[in-house]
Amino acid sequence: MTENPKAYHYLGKARPMIDGLEKVTGAAKYAADFSLGHMLHAKTVLSPYAHAKILGIDTSEAKALPGVVAVLEAKDLRTYKKPIVSRNSAILAKDKVLFAGQPVVVVVAESEAIAEDACLLIHVDYEPLPVVVHLEEAIKASSPLVWPEGLPAEDDDMSDMHAAVEDKAAAKGPKYNNVSKENNFAWGDVEKGFAEADVILEKVYTTSSVHQSYMEAHAVVAEPHPLGKGITLYTSTQGQYAVRSGVAKSLGLAEGDVIIKPMMIGGAFGAKYGILEPLVAAIALKLGQNVRMVFSRSEDFLSTTPAPGIRIELKTGAKRDGSLTALAAKVFVDNGVFSFNHGGIVSMLLGGYYKWPNLDILAYEVHSHKSQAGAYRAPGAPQATFAVESQMDEMARALNLDPVEFRLKNVVEGGDKNGTGQPWAKGIGLRGVLERLQQHPLWQNRHHLNPNEGIGIAIGGANGCWLRSSLSSR
Repeated sequence: MTENPKAYHYLGKARPMIDGLEKVTGAAKYAADFSLGHMLHAKTVLSPYAHAKILGIDTSEAKALPGVVAVLEAKDLRTYKKPIVSRNSAILAKDKVLFAGQPVVVVVAESEAIAEDACLLIHVDYEPLPVVVHLEEAIKASSPLVWPEGLPAEDDDMSDMHAAVEDKAAAKGPKYNNVSKENNFAWGDVEKGFAEADVILEKVYTTSSVHQSYMEAHAVVAEPHPLGKGITLYTSTQGQYAVRSGVAKSLGLAEGDVIIKPMMIGGAFGAKYGILEPLVAAIALKLGQNVRMVFSRSEDFLSTTPAPGIRIELKTGAKRDGSLTALAAKVFVDNGVFSFNHGGIVSMLLGGYYKWPNLDILAYEVHSHKSQAGAYRAPGAPQATFAVESQMDEMARALNLDPVEFRLKNVVEGGDKNGTGQPWAKGIGLRGVLERLQQHPLWQNRHHLNPNEGIGIAIGGANGCWLRSSLSSR
């Protein structure tokens, strides 16, 4: 490839944003900006409890407030008989709440302010139930069961939108409480690999749940067909086809009767796949009127789908010359109350950056009384990368080896196995970018820095789509 910059038609040249002018002038229309004639406004009452029975709901004061059109419970909507199997299908709570922030009642009023005031007049009588909210507690034998009768059938799992890894049943390993699914990815003989190692490192890496924190909260406007032939939704979403399918399934409609019109989106990062749309659609069809719902920032934090907390127990071995011998790991993913399934993706990357002759990864999908976990910018990839790259640095220090040369000695190339045993595509180029970074002036001059400065190199990837290296300084 020529180095002449004039040879590039697109690379290295500024390009205007397609929607830049609309955004900087304020002309861009987001879902919360969109209005229809005779539009009503909906707000939800969210549960303050992570797990509780609903003993009674008093809506009389709210209904008496001028401007209130309707106060609706789960039994009032056409979705009532549908099973609750995911956050998207948790329209309104039925009989009990399963996570703090679960919608319990919805108020529909002539203005958003009236709806908010009416929500404060609703009295819900709760009976608190045993709660498990921490991953480490959830897996203990003594912890309460989130699903005593088993997790409901998964027919609305958004993890499929993010290159979910094919499940493999765990054939061995300890059993833990509140685990709905296990996967075991293994090859070789890890015990033999550790016996051959000159250095063995065992570490535990934990990451907390992280909300995607997009600038625009969830917002939906629903317009029912005047002749009852379906519904149109104007919404902030990154997956209009998935939302169409989910709404149609929840409401018992044909997909052709659900029209999704995505609006300008103010950020999503993996989180906008239909949380509010089924609820707002059900309200609009119930009342036969246009309805808008816009989450506040606090409602969005409480009621949506953040990235999961993950615990990775990692053991690795290497010979004195830098050859890797074995990797063994346990991965615990806190899914919240419903399933999302990050374990396969975490396993794929945890064992997929370097050539491990012997590998054994056990991945557990754990449940707790929190809102369902969701995707966030390559789900599972930051957590797996944090663990294995930290481990590689620690092992390089223990072996007194250069961390880049240590990586280059073991880095995967096209055709090598990832952590689930599947081959990487040809031409992933990971070795090439590491070699390029090795020659970077920052790395070459890393021993001649000012106090409190440092240079680091790490690699990363996501779902088989790409692998990359990065160099950072501070």
